[in-house]
Formats: sequence, structure tokens, C-alpha cells
Amino acid sequence: ITSPIMLLSAILVKCSSPGPVIFKQERVGLHNKSFYMYKFRSMAMQTAAEEKKGWTVRNDPRVTGIGKILRRTSIDELPQLFNILKGDMAVVGPYPELAEMEEIYQEKYQGFHYRFSVKAGLTGYAKVHGKYSSSKENQFKMDFYYIQNYSFAMDLNILAATLKVLLEPRRS
Repeated sequence: ITSPIMLLSAILVKCSSPGPVIFKQERVGLHNKSFYMYKFRSMAMQTAAEEKKGWTVRNDPRVTGIGKILRRTSIDELPQLFNILKGDMAVVGPYPELAEMEEIYQEKYQGFHYRFSVKAGLTGYAKVHGKYSSSKENQFKMDFYYIQNYSFAMDLNILAATLKVLLEPRRS
């Protein structure tokens, strides 16, 4: 179903700026197992040192024109469907954390390791209820709430909320 969108996105990314179409980044998932999470590249190419320097910020000048559209529509995350097919991720669950941040969060947030008792997800409770407006601590609390209260019905509600969020007009 998503193949035409993914093909068009890949062509647009490739034509809009030099570099690979897919951006891969090491993340931590179930049982602290590292894996590479895939996304369509939405930023201009950077060296590894430049990439680690800073977080993406609102109106980040490194984001390409096509990247802005991909991010606004969440199309940049469609390649994570391959992570789901590989078994690294689930459709619903806590969003996977950066490998280099895992140790920092383990020390800073009590019970952080609890997030690794389930597969990371493409969408999740924290993502649809807090997105990026919440603090990391609030996001982790929402992840814990999801893990402790998991049910098939809850996953269906999260999927419905995800569709609603995707269909709402958003600013970049």
C-alpha cells in the first residue's frame, strides 16, 4: 500500500540533494539489543562528527525542502516498516532511543530499562499523546504507562490516534 509513496519519496530525496536516500541510525530496542532504524534522509549530508554535534531543532537549516515535507507528513518514517518486517520493531510501542543516549537515560531516569521489555514501535502512546512537546521524563512516563497497561484494544486506540494525528494539518 505504501510502495508508491515510498518510491516517489525515494526519487524526490535522491533528486533534491546528494547522498543516500535512506538514513540509518543505531537505536536500542527489545532487551537492549542494538539495531539500525531506517528513515528517509531529510537533512543535507553531514559528517559523522557534525551529525553528533546537535539535536534537530525547529526550523533546522540542515533540513532540506523535501525533508520538511517528509517530516511534516511523517513519510520520512515509512522505511521503519522494514524494521518491523525484520523484527527489530513493532507497529506500536515505545519509540526506540539513540544507542549513545541509552546509558545516559539509564542513569538519569529510574526504571528506564523497563522500556526494553517490549519492542520499540513505529508509533506509540507517548508519540500520539506527547510527541515532541513533552519532556523526556514525561515521554518515558507515558511509555511506562503503555507497558503496564498494554492491551490489544489500547494498540487499536493508539493506531486510530496515529491516523488522526497524521491527517491533521501541521506546521513544520
